[in-house]
Amino acid sequence: MYSFTRYLTAKKTVDDRALNRHVWDKMVEQLPKRPFSILEVGAGIGTMIERFNEHRLLQNVRYTAIDSEPANIDAAQQRLAPLAAHVDLALETIDLFDFIRREQGQRTWDLLIAHAFLDLMDVPAALPQLFSLLPSGGHFYFTINFDGATILQPTIDADFDALVEQLYHRTMDERITDGKRSGDSRSGRHLFAQLTAAGASVIAAGSSDWVVFAGENGYPADEAYFLRFIVQTMAQALADHPELDQARFDAWINRRHQQIDAGELVYVAHQLDFFGAIR
Repeated sequence: MYSFTRYLTAKKTVDDRALNRHVWDKMVEQLPKRPFSILEVGAGIGTMIERFNEHRLLQNVRYTAIDSEPANIDAAQQRLAPLAAHVDLALETIDLFDFIRREQGQRTWDLLIAHAFLDLMDVPAALPQLFSLLPSGGHFYFTINFDGATILQPTIDADFDALVEQLYHRTMDERITDGKRSGDSRSGRHLFAQLTAAGASVIAAGSSDWVVFAGENGYPADEAYFLRFIVQTMAQALADHPELDQARFDAWINRRHQQIDAGELVYVAHQLDFFGAIR
């Protein structure tokens, strides 16, 4: 049994390397000098809050973080307990759209953050609702938006590897949650036009690829677990897929786990970060 909260914990070091420095710096440059407010949606276990704290960006900030999973917010409360004395932080377990319905027209935030989250949604439908929580001129920071490349090395069988990647990406494009479209395997590139259509201007954008490999001392931190979770996610997404020989796919998954054991597996996922403002 794999733990999603452990996966999110293991992912932090991967994200730390991946986040685009140019986009991050532009976001930091635009933070107000006065007291200001941040809303993070799909906040997970609070790693972005930790990141802001590590960069000393939480002074004079009112930070609201929401996530629909109680286990994530429970983990965030434990991780962030040391900040409670000096950071104005509100954590809540709530569905995003329930939150929007409750707060729309009541409150706005100066900066909206969605980290590794937008590519799990119907972005064109979600953006206008998300932007309703920003004032005119408010900013957004949308990070780790998947953009169409899942690379696993070493090659096992080039043709079969390519088929697995193609079908895995298709599951993202066809994903339905609560009767609604909820995914896009090329979310990153599509965001440029989608943001413009939603009345936003992109100030900075850049790649934020995950790159995980084992060095002389093995995989960093808990990144072997991160890799196992990714491989298992692929296994679950493509289980009993009619276009795959299941026995061959099972052997392929087992081989990927063996490559992790041996410190051989290299994983790259192409993603994009965005910072901008609404008009």
